[in-house]
Amino acid sequence: MSEFTNKRSHRIQLLNRYMIGIMEGDKGAKLVQELGMQADDFIPSDVLSMFNLVFNETSELEEIKKASNKLFNILYETLKAYPAIEAPESSFIDYLMQDNKAIHQRLQDIKPFIKRINKTSGEEGREGLLKGFEDLEKATWHYTVKENILFPVLESHWTEHECLKLMWSFHDDIRRNLKKMTSALQTEVIDLEEFNSLTGALFFNISTIIFREERVLFPIMMETIPEAVHEQMQLELEEMKLPMVEVKSQPRTPGQGSLNAKNHTIVFPTGEISLEQAELIFNHLPIDITFVDENETVKYFSTPDHRIFPRTAAIIGRKVQNCHPPESVGVVNQIVESFRKGEKEVASFWLHLGPKYVLIQYFAVRDKEKKFRGVLEVSQEITEIQKIKGERKLLDW
Repeated sequence: MSEFTNKRSHRIQLLNRYMIGIMEGDKGAKLVQELGMQADDFIPSDVLSMFNLVFNETSELEEIKKASNKLFNILYETLKAYPAIEAPESSFIDYLMQDNKAIHQRLQDIKPFIKRINKTSGEEGREGLLKGFEDLEKATWHYTVKENILFPVLESHWTEHECLKLMWSFHDDIRRNLKKMTSALQTEVIDLEEFNSLTGALFFNISTIIFREERVLFPIMMETIPEAVHEQMQLELEEMKLPMVEVKSQPRTPGQGSLNAKNHTIVFPTGEISLEQAELIFNHLPIDITFVDENETVKYFSTPDHRIFPRTAAIIGRKVQNCHPPESVGVVNQIVESFRKGEKEVASFWLHLGPKYVLIQYFAVRDKEKKFRGVLEVSQEITEIQKIKGERKLLDW
């Protein structure tokens, strides 16, 4: 091993220079030779640190993604051979790896239908493919679990976590392409060129995410995240579940709120309710609510029986910007700043989520002196509301 790659900081700089070179248009083989890169010099934590350096130099997400694909090609065998600590059976990481194995198997099951549809110019194999890709669309819940349980933990325990932006963006690419694939397979005539392009992107990105989870994130987690935190993530997983494997529940003591006040009651100008009643009221509202304080930190969310958007206790204390895909952070910042400056009081969005029609609103929260105290997110399923016509003045069940 050369002196240049002996120290960790030098190894990280090598990777960084390779990434920047690729983004500037240099050829990969030329860069490897010029930098004297030896693939077996690197370990997973080098890759993690490198991404922080790259994001400090550029925010061009698509370019970083393309360059990272080339880098992982070079490091594939090295990272695959890294002697990682094995995850305990039925632990949070073990369940994610089981889920990955099932997702990988779904990809293999689809391959014969892909060959058939190409061989018959789109005449045969459509039904099997449609079912296979619909199963994979359901499997993207795996990414939702990561974004809501895993990412907050890594942000709070690692000083270097810019790589999560990259992973979240790949998640969204997969989600978008699976929706495009479902639409493409439902057209009267299948465009095979579009179909094969989508297939290639999906197989590559899904396999890429599995590899980066299991060969970079998970090994570093086993070395750096305390056992108690792994156990807490496992409890969160029992609530959220996984799409491809059954998560077994362990005995647990339910959490109980507390209030240091006489009779454990909350006194408002308009009435007095107990802490338990307050929690019941919030959770029985026909809406989802999430509160972010004036420091842009998530402080509370309601837990109705059927939330529109998933939430776990792991997001409490998390910066609101880190709760959204990197492409959406600009909009989040714009809303918060316009509220903070007093320019706006509400921001509204509405969209279709499968059969649901959802209204999402953000409200500026201000105290009696009109000082900005945070943002309240309110989401409501309005499909049935949209159908209301005329009047109903009598009870009709």
